Amino acid sequence: MSTTTLAKPADAPAPAAKPARQGRRPGERGPLGTVLLHAGLMAASLIALAPVAWLVYLSLGPDKNDYLHPGGIAGKMSFSNYGFVLQHTEFFSWFKSTMIVALGTTVVGVLLAATTGYAVSRMRFPGHKQLMWVLLLTQAFPIAVLIVPMYQIFSDLGLIDSYWALILVNCTTAVPYSAWLLKGYFDTIPIEIDEAGRVDGLTPFGTFFRLILPLARPGLAVAAFYNFITAVAEVAFATTFMLDDSKYTFAVGLQTFVSEHDAEWNYMAATAVLIAIPVSVFFYLVQKNLVTGLTSGGTKG
Repeated sequence: MSTTTLAKPADAPAPAAKPARQGRRPGERGPLGTVLLHAGLMAASLIALAPVAWLVYLSLGPDKNDYLHPGGIAGKMSFSNYGFVLQHTEFFSWFKSTMIVALGTTVVGVLLAATTGYAVSRMRFPGHKQLMWVLLLTQAFPIAVLIVPMYQIFSDLGLIDSYWALILVNCTTAVPYSAWLLKGYFDTIPIEIDEAGRVDGLTPFGTFFRLILPLARPGLAVAAFYNFITAVAEVAFATTFMLDDSKYTFAVGLQTFVSEHDAEWNYMAATAVLIAIPVSVFFYLVQKNLVTGLTSGGTKG
């Protein structure tokens, strides 16, 4: 049996040398810029989280005057404030009222804002541009000026001390901004999608609900979150329109810890922490769509 030996070529070509780096591309950060950017982001995060951490810390002080001597809280931390709020206040009634008003405002407000924004984005009816500016103008009126006429209107309609009063009045605050937000998002969705819906025999409402809204999910998520936190944090109208203490929202319920001569800051801090929980849960549910950006939907499909 014969064997064959493969001879290596005498002069193998040397590997080509890598070209020397010519420097950073335009817009590329250097090491120092990266360090400064991360340091700035960390500082901004600490500034944003510091008030929240301080509030949680104060809520663990068992005495109402612990906020005057915060250094002593560390040695006697307890959850007694939370127990008092949950067991000896109308916290769960406040929670129910807040969720009814907040979710009602979110559903009604987003529906009104979405239909308004879509109509102005796609249809050219008389006064469509002026409509958006009128909505924006409504934000220029201070709440103190609006309370009296709105109270008279809701009183004539028999809506005082009802959840519908707060839902409608919160919509007057949240819908104008949400309509502008969604109108800008609908403008980024190609109009060819609407034309394709009409070719397939869909009505304008069918095109809107079956084709446009699924693509507008990121914009709807931002609008929903804005409507939700607007309703949760609203104080002036809730204080004026709600007379029955069993229908108080969280914002109004917090005021029950403020007496004529003193304020029970430990209970207020504990209640504020508990109030943040439903808002955080709602944010967690919509954050997937929030981070996708307001222009991602127009390229899908």
